[in-house]
Order: sequence, then C-alpha cells, then structure tokens
Amino acid sequence: MPVPTIEWKQNKVKIIDQSALPAKMRFIYCASAQSIWNIIKYMKIRGAPAIGIAAAFGVYLGVRNSTNKNFAKDLSKTINYLATSRPTAVNLFWALERMGKIARKHKGEPVTKTKKILLKEAKNLLNEDKAICRKMGKFGSALIKSKDNILTHCNAGGLATADYGTALGVIFAAHSQKKKIKVYADETRPVLQGARLTAWELMREGVDATLICDNTAASLMASGKIDKIIVGADRIAGNGDTANKIGTYNLAVLAHHHKVPFYVVAPTSTIDTKIKTGKAIPIEERNPDEVRKIKNIYVSPRNVKVFNPAFDVTPNRFITAIITEKGILRKPFLRSIRKACAN
Repeated sequence: MPVPTIEWKQNKVKIIDQSALPAKMRFIYCASAQSIWNIIKYMKIRGAPAIGIAAAFGVYLGVRNSTNKNFAKDLSKTINYLATSRPTAVNLFWALERMGKIARKHKGEPVTKTKKILLKEAKNLLNEDKAICRKMGKFGSALIKSKDNILTHCNAGGLATADYGTALGVIFAAHSQKKKIKVYADETRPVLQGARLTAWELMREGVDATLICDNTAASLMASGKIDKIIVGADRIAGNGDTANKIGTYNLAVLAHHHKVPFYVVAPTSTIDTKIKTGKAIPIEERNPDEVRKIKNIYVSPRNVKVFNPAFDVTPNRFITAIITEKGILRKPFLRSIRKACAN
C-alpha cells in the first residue's frame, strides 16, 4: 500500500512526521504557512516532490484569512517566505511559481473564489504527483530484470513524494510485476534517510532489502554484487547534471569505474532548464549538529568544526539515463531534456 505522505484533512495539511520514523508513525497537522515552513526547514517532510506539494498548500494557508484589501500583499509575502525554507530542491520554487501564476490569472475576481482556486490547485499538484510517480515507475521498471541487485541512496520513495516514490517507485513497480529483485539501501549519513526511511518502506512493501553503511558500496560493486544504481534527484540542470543527497556523486563515480548503470528518477518538474549546468545549483548547508549527533546523542567532540552540505552534484557524464514521466531520457541530455520539457 502506498505511504500517504501528505493529505488535506479537516481543513489542514496532514503529514507523516518523518523525523519520528521508523520508531513511530506520528502525524503533524499544519494550519498556517509558518507551520509548513517549519516542517520543510526541519525535514519533518522531505523529498523534492513532497516539499513542492507542501509549499503549494502553504500558499493557500498563508492567504486563507486574507481580506480583499490585503490579498495580493499577503500572497506575495507568503510565497517569498516559503521560498526561504530550503534552497536546493527546485520543486519548491516550481510549485510556488505555479501557485502565484494561477492567482494572477484570476486577478480581479472575488478573493473568496481565488482562495478556492488556490486550494484546488494544491490538491491538483498532490494528485498529479501520484499519477506521475506511477508513470515513472512503469517506464523505469522496464530497465529492471528479475534477479537484479539494485543499490539506492537516501530516500526517494513514497515518503519523498505524495505516496509512491521516484527511485523507489521504479523498484515498487518491478516488485509488483513479480520480478525477483534485491535492494541494497545506503544508510545515508548524516540524517540516515536510507536506514530510517528507505529500509522501512522496502520492508513494508515486502521487497528483499539489505541495509549497508555508506562506505560499503564500493566493495559491493567490486565484487559484482550490484547490477544497477537507482537514485532520485532534487534539481537537474538543463544539461543533465543532477543534485541529489550528499554521497550520490560518490556512487556515480564508483558506478562509472565498475561499469554499473546509474539511473536518476525524477519528474520533469525537478528539471531546472534555467540552469545550464550543475555548477549553478545552490547547495544547502545544514546544522553542524546533524553530523556531530546521531538521534540527539553526540558522537564527536561537541565543538569540532563541521562541513555539512546536504547535497552534491553528479556530472551528466556519469548518468546512464534519467527516468521521467515523459519517458526515459538518454544522452545527449541537452537534447532529450529540451524535448521532454517542451511537451
């Protein structure tokens, strides 16, 4: 069964608190733009598509009580505020732009009507994501053979989307086709999304899953135990360079050396054609204590200096293909991305 990451319930946004998993299934109800900002900033919700959906609902919540006089000002203020929550995942900005665009389209109409339209649009994003992830799963599953051993990094499952997943959506689709596959999940330091979330999702779906330390991947590839690597993405430049969770670049270089296919799975909303190469992708740096601590317990000297980028960029030359809802994009990526994003 899909994981219902985000829902509209009782006139609030209901999300799974991902910081509590796998120990607890806890829900958070958000009734304001500020609460949406907080769940994004502090990774109660994470994953590029899920962040975008949450932000869309946040726009509505930010103007829900606005008067005719203040509506335009409150809308602009809310969009700008939500845009400050996290810098790398482009789906956040894509969703905010889409919400602003539809509001401007209905400028001059009664504010009560525009508010209803904004809520409907946020719900549209939610439902579209469900359909898009299943399309990507269908396309990507064609690349998976029975008895494949697949390595994945971070979490790109239902928890990172509306309910199904990007990279894990491909794996779930292959599993539903009765293909006998084995999945290795990197723990994904420092926040352990692979250990806490991906392993949980895979086991929940009955997929044969094995958790490994991040530094085990190379030896697995060297011994021929990895057939494919499948990861998600937070932003893809126009040339195919891809930002994803820190450590993805490591895997891509290792995959290239060991001749293991390396696939990125992401909706076209994650492709930022305004950015020519990965060098222009902003990389978020997070709280040093994410590295110093594990589950709120210090595992290092408390005052040691820390470098904690949340993402790295994989150059397009290390990527075998990009799986989207428009199909499988292959090299040269400049051409295939341009074509996919034009439709």
